[in-house]
Amino acid sequence: MTARVAIVTGGTRGIGKAISVALHKAGYKVAANYGGDDGAAKAFNAETGIATFKFDVSNFDACKAGVAQIVKDLGPVDVLVNNAGITRDGTLHKMDPKQWESVIDTNLGSCFNMCRLVIDGMRERSFGRIVNVGSINGQAGQYGQVNYAAAKSGIHGFTKALAQEGAGKGITVNAIAPGYVDTDMVRAVPPAVLEKIIARIPVGRLGRAEDIARSVMFLIADDADFITGSTMSVNGGQHMY
Repeated sequence: MTARVAIVTGGTRGIGKAISVALHKAGYKVAANYGGDDGAAKAFNAETGIATFKFDVSNFDACKAGVAQIVKDLGPVDVLVNNAGITRDGTLHKMDPKQWESVIDTNLGSCFNMCRLVIDGMRERSFGRIVNVGSINGQAGQYGQVNYAAAKSGIHGFTKALAQEGAGKGITVNAIAPGYVDTDMVRAVPPAVLEKIIARIPVGRLGRAEDIARSVMFLIADDADFITGSTMSVNGGQHMY
């Protein structure tokens, strides 16, 4: 069988990098999207040999051009992992519209943009696997993250609705809600705060990017066709939802 094509947004660093590498090792033709860090993308490509594609996932026209290039270079898209995300933290009474809009557009709007651009092909071929990366903070909320929590919670609802639309066409749509994972984003948290976070995780450690990648690989398997509309919590027991 011809190798399946998989897109991972935000796929060159952190959780996205681990997902891209896991897919590549499993024999998928991987397109790792990134938004801005050319140096990291170049290093990622040199290290892994995985093709990288630079486009802004918050912009529909940019996604349209990016997906078209991926299809031209690698073939029709069978697997989509919507992993791209940013934070622009601040309490609501100090948050400006740009902080709100950028997080909603990048974290949630990108799910619409990318899914819309691959869904027709998946329906035509009667096969597709979509995994959207949500967050523990979309389930439980988090002080100073009304924008991020709203976007990630929206991803969970988006997943359930799209799963119903795709089920009859061989397309599964699931979400993963990571807890606190040892990435650049989490390492930027002040050490005293991070210590308190870890103290609330029953397994006693931060997650690893590979923990999330393993969950993605489970959900995208050809024989995972009875799992759709679910949100898999991968958080060390911190929040049971």
